[in-house]
Amino acid sequence: MLPKQHNFQKALPVHLAEQADKAMKDVYMLDFLGITKPVLEREIESRMVVAIKDVLLELGYGFAFLGNQYRIKANQNEYFIDLLFYHRRLKCLVAVELKAGKFQPEYAGKMNFYLNLLDAYVKEKEENPPIGIILCADRDKFEVEFALRGIDKPVGVAEYRLTTKLPKSLVGKLPDVNRLKREIMKELKGK
Repeated sequence: MLPKQHNFQKALPVHLAEQADKAMKDVYMLDFLGITKPVLEREIESRMVVAIKDVLLELGYGFAFLGNQYRIKANQNEYFIDLLFYHRRLKCLVAVELKAGKFQPEYAGKMNFYLNLLDAYVKEKEENPPIGIILCADRDKFEVEFALRGIDKPVGVAEYRLTTKLPKSLVGKLPDVNRLKREIMKELKGK
């Protein structure tokens, strides 16, 4: 298993870096979104918002949803963060940027910019510095490592996985999700 990729140790105090590392996953399983082929980032975001309960369970304990396309107005400009969360244990904002393709080094600079905006315009005095997570369909360890060098804000880069293919031997042999839900509800009502 590869170690998670982030610069939390360099950008956060030791106690927060450890907690932030534990709060971030290396791969997020987004198969519950029902997406089986590459789609636009907006489609992933829309489906995540609809399924926010499942998204929060996948992100892990302590995340609270604050909004999507979270608007920050600064210096007569508007900026939009794909998804914004608050983490109760870390006591900080967590910005999530979704990228439908492979990680590009410039994503780290954009996230650093967003974290600076959150720090200056959104973060409360008693909160810890915001953390950024870039979720990509794929990443190159070398590019991530060098993209995060020199960035002083805590940024993590993780992959997401969409629906995995069912083994051919099981195709057509398992009931679909909706049928299972109906059967479970029927069983629960009968008790």
